[in-house]
Amino acid sequence: MGDSYIIAIDFGTAYSGYAYSVTPKEKEIEPILKKWGEEIGLETPKTPTSILFDEHGEFMKFGYEAKAAYINVRGEDAKKQYFFENFKMALYGRELTRDVTVKAANGKEMTALKVFTESLRFLKDDALTTISSNTGMKFLASDFTWVLTVPAIWDPSAKQFMREAATEAGIVTEGTAEKLVIALEPEAASVWCKKLPSDGFITQNHSRNSLDQSPGTQYIVVDCGGGTIDITVHEVLAGGALKELHKASGNDLGGQNVDRKFKEFLREIFCDGVWDEYEQNYPSEVQKMMYDFTRLKQVDEDVQITCQYNLGTLAQKKKAVEEFFECVKGVSWDDGCIRISREKLRSLFEESLQGISQSLREILKLGFSIEFILMVGGYAQSKILRQHIIDQFGEQCNVLCPSRAQEAIVNGAVQFGRNPEVLASRKSAFTYGIAVCHIFRETKHKAEKKFTAEGLDYCHDVFKELVKEGEDVSWNETRECFFCPIQSDQTAMNMRFYRTERKDAKYVDDWGVEEAGSFIVKMPDTTGGTDRTVRLDISFGAAEITATATDRASGCKGSIQIDFMTKSRENIKSRKVAHVPSVVLME
Repeated sequence: MGDSYIIAIDFGTAYSGYAYSVTPKEKEIEPILKKWGEEIGLETPKTPTSILFDEHGEFMKFGYEAKAAYINVRGEDAKKQYFFENFKMALYGRELTRDVTVKAANGKEMTALKVFTESLRFLKDDALTTISSNTGMKFLASDFTWVLTVPAIWDPSAKQFMREAATEAGIVTEGTAEKLVIALEPEAASVWCKKLPSDGFITQNHSRNSLDQSPGTQYIVVDCGGGTIDITVHEVLAGGALKELHKASGNDLGGQNVDRKFKEFLREIFCDGVWDEYEQNYPSEVQKMMYDFTRLKQVDEDVQITCQYNLGTLAQKKKAVEEFFECVKGVSWDDGCIRISREKLRSLFEESLQGISQSLREILKLGFSIEFILMVGGYAQSKILRQHIIDQFGEQCNVLCPSRAQEAIVNGAVQFGRNPEVLASRKSAFTYGIAVCHIFRETKHKAEKKFTAEGLDYCHDVFKELVKEGEDVSWNETRECFFCPIQSDQTAMNMRFYRTERKDAKYVDDWGVEEAGSFIVKMPDTTGGTDRTVRLDISFGAAEITATATDRASGCKGSIQIDFMTKSRENIKSRKVAHVPSVVLME
């Protein structure tokens, strides 16, 4: 069984889903996608990333069922329950700690780790139940390799957070952590799209063979999600493997930027505090209107949306409902419905479209030979978005969108779980290094960094570069360094890792350099004095970084999945001053 059984979870900002494979390793993998929404007359590849807890913080429902249950809740009960959606964006662009909180629709807060953990637990349990039902076999979580997708532009701390939530959810345990693979969303989509035939796309002409049969082809993948726009650049190598040409880029101007603009527009229409009062007192009805709008975003025409009863009632207390529409352009009242013109609908996309275009222009001016722009993700289903990208870039390269754009990531993630070496190399997003000591040189080192140990002068806190930002790092590549102790009776070595976007960092406390993690390796056998060595093996090739240090005399090891999260900033400070001797680099 081993790694031939795979479950991939695409945990999206707006929608989530999973696909799986239980085909033997020697056979061609065919992902099986879970379909959602049967209970409400739908059959979709994803379910809303929405979760409902009761007033005591106990899990109730996830997905369509959570959304439906909350929409049907009335009055005071809606204010008591914890309903969360779009909470994935809580991990974007912020300093993460393990006690960071997210806000529910009722304004109350809960720890993000609990919200993510219970969401993943539901998806895990549902996947195991579905697979058992479909195969007639009983499965445990440990029978599978699990693939969890994350945005490529996420900070490493957010990826670490998702790993911890997955562990808390029982997807893996501390002892089976290697069975959880973190995959980057645009990379997973690329793995899927490169195998598609020409008739697997719905936009522009693509008459050649599948991309993986065309070595040398360079293309951009734009993962258009609900929260983030995630962009990566790939070249197809001989045999179909992929090489990353430019480190991941993007922004937070995904589909929910359009949702926010729509909500602002409703506030503009229902002025004089009407919308604010409605949002505060009828949060479940607001959810219904926003849910309806997600379907309207896919079209490029005049649209109308039902005005919920209580919104109309609140408006009528101020003046006739029609009067709210008299001074607002692009919208009209039509017998209980809000009618929005095509031009106004397009204007709600403007900020998002401009942000995506700017990101793509910055890549295209770098001189790559880009032939295709591949658009994937749920937001790519928007006709307004697709046509904008074609209008802006269609003369430079072909703009392609798979016919099932929302499924590309999760299907590709299953294939990635089976064959992670398909990503032959990536670009390092940061310069990574380790804190070391050098023999002190007055012409080279800061005087305040000088200290003496066993008759020798050293400089501490030197930043020893392990990999440069933008450097190619091969899949499963491990780099090796050797260190020796400063003191002959030293019984432990502190390995402190750092990252920076600077190209000239000399010391680990320079501005722009931040600690990424640390661990201690024991050195109990002191008979070799300062001639003893510790070998450090550090792997950069996967979506995460792992490091293992081995004391060659005793065989003692220390290792880390480099931890970019801390419980608080105070813990960072205490960790830095912990009195464990530093290392000296063997040069």
